[in-house]
Amino acid sequence: MPHRLAAALAAAGLVTAIAATPASAAPDRHGDKTLGRLAADTHRYFGSATDNPEFSDTAYLGILGSEFNSTTAGNALKWYATEPQQGVFDFTQGDQVLDFARRHHMSFRAHTLVWHNQLPDWLNNGTFTADELRAILKKHITTVAGYYKGKVYSWDVVNEAFNEDGTYRDTIFYRTLGPGYIADALRWAHQADPHAKLYLNDYNIEAIGPKSDAYYNLVKSLKAQHVPIDGVGFQGHLALQYGYPETLQQNLRRFADLGLDVAVTELDIRMYLPADATKLATQADWYARVTKACLAVRRCVGITVWDYTDKYSWIPAVFQGEGAALPYDENLQPKPAYAAIRDALRSAGGH
Repeated sequence: MPHRLAAALAAAGLVTAIAATPASAAPDRHGDKTLGRLAADTHRYFGSATDNPEFSDTAYLGILGSEFNSTTAGNALKWYATEPQQGVFDFTQGDQVLDFARRHHMSFRAHTLVWHNQLPDWLNNGTFTADELRAILKKHITTVAGYYKGKVYSWDVVNEAFNEDGTYRDTIFYRTLGPGYIADALRWAHQADPHAKLYLNDYNIEAIGPKSDAYYNLVKSLKAQHVPIDGVGFQGHLALQYGYPETLQQNLRRFADLGLDVAVTELDIRMYLPADATKLATQADWYARVTKACLAVRRCVGITVWDYTDKYSWIPAVFQGEGAALPYDENLQPKPAYAAIRDALRSAGGH
């Protein structure tokens, strides 16, 4: 296991998530190791996001807790959930996901401290001076990251900070505080939890282009200023109709060459419905290619699918007529994508 990953997980009390077999892990239907076990053989994680309403689904939880060695709370740690009223914090939902992760010896990616979406009404509708908003942001980060100090592997500190053309996204934080809010957020998160890996995270940065270039230049600037940053998360919300991001591996490597960890943090590969054998075969190939791209870059520490089953995918509600984006279908049965991921991990691990 790379020392940096082992040290971070050990500090969080979660080193067994990657270094050893999850206690609950069981061989899959093919008599093979689970995705989490196979990823651990390559010193990486393979995880799934989850959300609190799904915790009533015991069949779903059985697969989540045995197949994967990492999880991310899809919504439980976003601002609307953790600080629904100004200065009033609620960690009930986050604790539920964290407790599940700990019981199943999974590492825990914490998502997200600063994002322009899913903010509480008091923040969205408030009128704050720069000094007031800076104090609000600092208190939020310090309180939330401090509450989970030593309990999480990493934080997505700032989420989706750039537009497609590489300009800064016009958010309440950028408008009021300027671009320096990103460095401040990273510094405050590090002060609150010195052992957590700190990430910037975004979508449509998988390929080399204006948006990923903006992150590349920002990271170089942050590192030159000695701002604490450990990694960049490439969300990986892909769609068959837009083509595969051919420069993904090259892009992961150039960020890794800056001295960062990289990860695919929210992977799903959607298609126009209905699904058919041809589309599912293409999807499976893409899942394998993403997995192999991560495996080819030493500092790519893992992959997370944005929930593992179409039963709980966010895609159909947001992209009309699209779906079937995940490795398991709506009946919790593995699709061709599952086998493709497993084979890619197994080949890399020498099994």
